[in-house]
Amino acid sequence: MGYELIAAVDLGSNSFRLQVGRVVDDQIYPLDGLKESVRLAAGLTTQKLLDGASQLRAIEALRKFNERLRGFAPGAVRAVATNTLRVAKNTPQFLKQAEAALGFPIEVIAGREEARLIYVGVAHTLPDPKLQQMVVDIGGGSTEFIIGRSFEPLELESLYIGCVGFTTRFFPEGRIDKRGMKEAELAARSELQTIVHSFRETGWEAVVGSSGTAKALVDLLELNGFANGDITREGLDTLRGSMLRAGSLQKLQLAGLRADRIPVLPGGFAIMSAIFKEFGLERMTFSEGALRLGVLYDLLGRYHHRDLRDASVLEFMRRYQVEAGQAQRVADTARSMFVQLRPQADDGENADARMLDWASHLHEVGISVAHSSYHKHSAYILANADMPGFSRMDQGRLARVVLAHRGKLERVQTLDPDSPDWQLIFCLRLAVLLNRARDDSPIPHLSVHADNTGFVIEIPVEWLEGSPLTAAALEEEERQWAGVGKTLRVRAPRDSSARHTAR
Repeated sequence: MGYELIAAVDLGSNSFRLQVGRVVDDQIYPLDGLKESVRLAAGLTTQKLLDGASQLRAIEALRKFNERLRGFAPGAVRAVATNTLRVAKNTPQFLKQAEAALGFPIEVIAGREEARLIYVGVAHTLPDPKLQQMVVDIGGGSTEFIIGRSFEPLELESLYIGCVGFTTRFFPEGRIDKRGMKEAELAARSELQTIVHSFRETGWEAVVGSSGTAKALVDLLELNGFANGDITREGLDTLRGSMLRAGSLQKLQLAGLRADRIPVLPGGFAIMSAIFKEFGLERMTFSEGALRLGVLYDLLGRYHHRDLRDASVLEFMRRYQVEAGQAQRVADTARSMFVQLRPQADDGENADARMLDWASHLHEVGISVAHSSYHKHSAYILANADMPGFSRMDQGRLARVVLAHRGKLERVQTLDPDSPDWQLIFCLRLAVLLNRARDDSPIPHLSVHADNTGFVIEIPVEWLEGSPLTAAALEEEERQWAGVGKTLRVRAPRDSSARHTAR
């Protein structure tokens, strides 16, 4: 089901932004936007914990967004969080409060996924997307670099350099001097050297900047007569001279200098200057497209059944040489059981059913590493690899379900007793067990249902008596579920017809 209005929330390291868009014929027309300067990265302690003040600023901003989002369907809003919430150790605790304030789930996305979404947003605003373009997005806690052509990214990188952290580290108390500027630029160039070679090998025909730092620099250069509508090397040199002469943020007098940008300007400038030097740039244009617009277009693709996650699953199956026939057999069996547990999930759109399907298709990716304990290898790959379209929480959930598909259930014993993932784990474990033969032999007609203590399976006794290996495996399953405080009861009613169900 499509929506006329969709919304994206970007929980950045410097600012939180809300973008509302109207969907018209596969295009999104920005309708309304809100911005709150939260400076989340400035509240990150040396122990990598978000301090109380930054959390309060964040919660207050999300409450404001909540008011604008009232009446939006759950599926019409996507909220993503970036670098600071990737690195903060108390992110899980903060997210509970943040989601309550916003009223919608929040995904913490990986750096390369952030880069991909930024490129999607920028590509939809470029005058000639057929050109091969490098996109640079300096954020509060990280900077993303992308080379792409049309709407396909070719190179994606995210570096841990951002305007908030750099300003705090190299320009304490707002001081701007030659030593601090030199150290900041050298620190940024050191990080950039890890990606410059591969980006130059890929090449670009134009360079585009996006988001707050690039926007602020474009405005400052133009309004002060240092450049004409773009960011240029010469303009940056002139701006550097003005900043050093001022000596501090408090004394900096420049046309177009916004109050919310002043506290992070020197760090953002130093990173941009380093990018120009390290990549040998002379000019960079600016695009209004950014992460939040990319999130909207990605959301639109999911509604129109072009979910990038499906493409990622197929790519992983190919890359890790998953046996497609077996994966599909397991997926079909798991899905048939899940629909019995949750009949409302049989519409093709249920989020839990889709997670189960992805887990079924990817549960054997670890065999490419080693057959022994392959489920552990599978879980590690799914938790840590770059999977376009998946948030880090998506990947964590996928890895958890796959880890639990065989062996000891105690590995996921810390899972909330009421979590829907127990049903996914149950269906996947049983599907793998019943398809152990790895062929198209029919499996018995199963009846499954859940009760207050666990699960019940009904399976024809005639089939079970002729399948001693499966019978023994089911007995072990009963013990495994008892070990995590749940029951699994296997009932074997005598059925003379002993119905079998082909897939």
